[in-house]
Amino acid sequence: MSVLSRRELLAAGGVVVFFSLVAHAAPQAGETRKGDQGANGPKPVAPGLPGSLSKFPMLDAWIRVAPDGKATIFTGKAELGQGIKTALLQLAADELDLPLSSTTLVTADTGRTVNEGVTAGSHSMQDSGTAIANAAANVRLLLVEAAAARWKLAVEQLGTENGTVRAPDGRTLSYGELANTLSLHVAARTGVARKNPSKRRLIGRDQPRVDIPAKLTGGIAYVHDLTLPGMLHARVIRGPSHGTRWTNLDVGLLARLPGVIKVVRRGRFIAIVGPREWPLIEALRVAGQTKWEPTHDPWPAGDLAAALKQAPAQNLPILQRQAPLAIPPAQIITARYTRPYLMHGSIGPSCAVALFDGENLKIWSHSQGVYPLRDAIAALVRLPPERVRCIHMEGSGCYGHNGADDVAADAALTAIETPGRPIRMLWTREQEHGWEPLGSAMLVELKAGLDPLGHIATWSHDVWSTPHNSRPAGPGDLIAGTELDPPLAPTPPKPIPQPEGGGDRNAIPLYQIPNATVVNHFIPGAFLRVSALRSLGAHMNIFAIESFMDELAAAARHDPVAFRQGHLADSRAKEVIRFAAEQFGWSSYRDRPGRAAGFAFARYKNLGAYCAVAMDVEVDADAGRTIVHRAVAAVDSGDAVNPNGIRNQIEGAIVQSLSWTGIEGVAFDPQHRTSFDWSSYPILRFADVPRSVEVHIVNRPGQPFLGTGEAGQAPSAAALANAIARATGERRREMPIART
Repeated sequence: MSVLSRRELLAAGGVVVFFSLVAHAAPQAGETRKGDQGANGPKPVAPGLPGSLSKFPMLDAWIRVAPDGKATIFTGKAELGQGIKTALLQLAADELDLPLSSTTLVTADTGRTVNEGVTAGSHSMQDSGTAIANAAANVRLLLVEAAAARWKLAVEQLGTENGTVRAPDGRTLSYGELANTLSLHVAARTGVARKNPSKRRLIGRDQPRVDIPAKLTGGIAYVHDLTLPGMLHARVIRGPSHGTRWTNLDVGLLARLPGVIKVVRRGRFIAIVGPREWPLIEALRVAGQTKWEPTHDPWPAGDLAAALKQAPAQNLPILQRQAPLAIPPAQIITARYTRPYLMHGSIGPSCAVALFDGENLKIWSHSQGVYPLRDAIAALVRLPPERVRCIHMEGSGCYGHNGADDVAADAALTAIETPGRPIRMLWTREQEHGWEPLGSAMLVELKAGLDPLGHIATWSHDVWSTPHNSRPAGPGDLIAGTELDPPLAPTPPKPIPQPEGGGDRNAIPLYQIPNATVVNHFIPGAFLRVSALRSLGAHMNIFAIESFMDELAAAARHDPVAFRQGHLADSRAKEVIRFAAEQFGWSSYRDRPGRAAGFAFARYKNLGAYCAVAMDVEVDADAGRTIVHRAVAAVDSGDAVNPNGIRNQIEGAIVQSLSWTGIEGVAFDPQHRTSFDWSSYPILRFADVPRSVEVHIVNRPGQPFLGTGEAGQAPSAAALANAIARATGERRREMPIART
């Protein structure tokens, strides 16, 4: 039983009850919120509160306790396969002293949850998790105070256990009884103590993921599985890829094809509707025989890195550190690293379901930002935002800004023209590959000077990259918006400022270097359509930095792990590196021809989780294969709520990064993309995943949560490159590095 100590009571302060006129509480099920704030959420109204509580301090925006004592938890973040449903439920149940089975979670829904913006950048735990944990501590205290008032006892005499408040004499009151006597529409108090880590039951312990069973059993796991009464299927008609259009499409012919009951046309936006899917697929094949033309100037067909470097750019210094040098560097080393355009490669093509009842539009989408999408679609279909509701459902593959928002807009436009019938809009595989926003191609040039002792004395880092974010801020950011007559203009791209960063994310080295400059060459114009791909520029910048660190260690004749340790002041970084190397057996591993070990480290965004990765890699030139025999990672995510979920994320990051770094790359000619399927855009196959993956967690109970979902991709990329270099004697600086 958890008992409130006098210290915890004093930390809570007195009872403060008021109603917020700025940050709304979550409406009850079925209600639609009125007068919400914009796409990025409101400004803090209670800056002393942690996480998203500073923007939404009312407790019932996060937690409701029903008469039966069960609690409903609300989050503005979306489950994308990263396991936050499980972790957030663990947090709430433990802080409330409720069984996990007595809690349910409602994720991103513009009709029920607060506006926490986009689920991106590994912010879910530090923003929403922190808010829910502290809201739960507040709610638990309110329930205890209500019981203390009824029994006329001091709060510190009471404890909580299994959804009840208990008195020293054995009397109990259930949360349900107490909830009937108080309102949770009150502001959270600052300084309310959370549970002592020693009293936790759920936090810090492995918990099976609540999102997995339906995915394994064929249940309703994804928006693709959603079926509504009277639902119609729909397909959108477009050119083969972004930057193309049909020249003489016969819309009348499409309308006469079997199984097509309606053609929706708004400007150049065309969708076909029918009761079954297969006739629509056949109709798409007919449309595909139409001639097309590019809608842009020719793209560069030669050296992509040279094209990036020659493109008009904004030169933005993000680090300028200078210190006097006692002696000039003994060695100057330079290197250039490149990354091609990358796809999200979502296994399931993007899908959405929309229903317009004549007044209100409801959309089920796997968008990562239901509020920004709601606002963009409302402007697209010319409805007030309060008459549009976006509800998140998972999609089978995400990893950033794929086609989820665009297909939702396609479904919305089609539903507006088909009132009263749910519309299920699904892209084809070819449309997903041809139209999704890509991860930007990038170029990094590094230069460093080593002093006579082999320490880094000078460092310069230049990165060239097109934008890393075109998520919908307005209707012109959606493909359908650009097809209306007149077309709607997209939002002008702009760099994402530090410390988050876009193309320059993780470009500032965490290492202690007395003289360092970093310049972000932001290229506003992209040759191909681009947006956020998981980890943004961190994947490329850390690939370059950590590859270069190995090159510098070799030039200094130092061990790569010791070389990194010698340039770090952050004790947590050093601990993660030490732990990963120890668990891998770095000191006893011996390279041999064709097989070697590689190591890399990063702290995501220099403010998220710490992650170090070691790999045992064999390059079989005769078979044309790169085999990862073993991958070992250590990660410090701060307070590890669900260690199982953290391991899942790092395991997935390693596999995903091997694919990105080793074999992926979008092909295109001067007119359009030419990667339309898994043969023209290969991804890692099951036979090529690591033979063994170990993830070791450095848990720090009571410390702030550190974002983990994107922490492993970048160090995994460099660990692979470093292992290949040691195994072959050849440094591969141009991705994909494992193609033979």
